[in-house]
Amino acid sequence: MKASNLIVAALLTVALGACTSTGPAGPAGATGNTGATGNTGNAGAAGDTGATGNTGNTGNTGNTGATGDTGATGYTGATGNTGATGNTGNTGNTGPAGPPR
Repeated sequence: MKASNLIVAALLTVALGACTSTGPAGPAGATGNTGATGNTGNAGAAGDTGATGNTGNTGNTGNTGATGDTGATGYTGATGNTGATGNTGNTGNTGPAGPPR
């Protein structure tokens, strides 16, 4: 029995020695999970302010106002007072004497 045990032990040693060599490559592993989505980029800078618009057209000239009413005729003034009588003039100088007769 000791001999058969020895044979079995020898066979096991040979069998185990054969098992230590590298076997063929295994199948490829499953594809990994997709990575997380990256962060959203920063917002772009604000655009420039637009140019100032054109000045609007000048409005139409207004209508001429209506002519006013003519004023009422004024009253005739009162007659003035009669002036004072003038002074009598001075008596004139006597003329020269006539020629002799």
